Amino acid sequence: MDLYNYITNVPNFPKEGILFKDITPLWQDAHALQHTLKALLHMVENQQIDKVVGMESRGFILGAAMALELHAGFVPIRKPGKLPRKVHQQGYALEYGTDVLEIHEDAIGPGDRVLVHDDVLATGGTANAVRQMVEALGGEIVQFNFLMELQDLGGRKKLRHHTVRALLTY
Repeated sequence: MDLYNYITNVPNFPKEGILFKDITPLWQDAHALQHTLKALLHMVENQQIDKVVGMESRGFILGAAMALELHAGFVPIRKPGKLPRKVHQQGYALEYGTDVLEIHEDAIGPGDRVLVHDDVLATGGTANAVRQMVEALGGEIVQFNFLMELQDLGGRKKLRHHTVRALLTY
């Protein structure tokens, strides 16, 4: 199955000059969604995973499904003010400013083997912030998994000491 056929280009979104890669058509097709989940799981085959970390919000969709299939826990990474208990925060730079992410302080323990999942690897700012959070809590990142990678934006460089896999590359 050619998953590229399920990615729709949307010009000038979210702002002028951006060619947005819309992945929602892939999620809307049951066969494409099942194929995607199986392919993402195949990328982490034979690895012991204790926790799957998914970034808000699109990383939740397949991240939680992967956690179920891997018999692992699922840990959401959220924007500030969304998690009810004590959190660890991590700031990071975006192309157009800064932002902050949060994780519950008890979500990952020392030695937990972690798979980090998100929909897109672009500049790597979000993924690198998540790396810092997981490592600060004592977790060991086994791999970063992405549905797609926008190679020209160089995000992989920020994760250079880790295994990074993406199903689709642009």
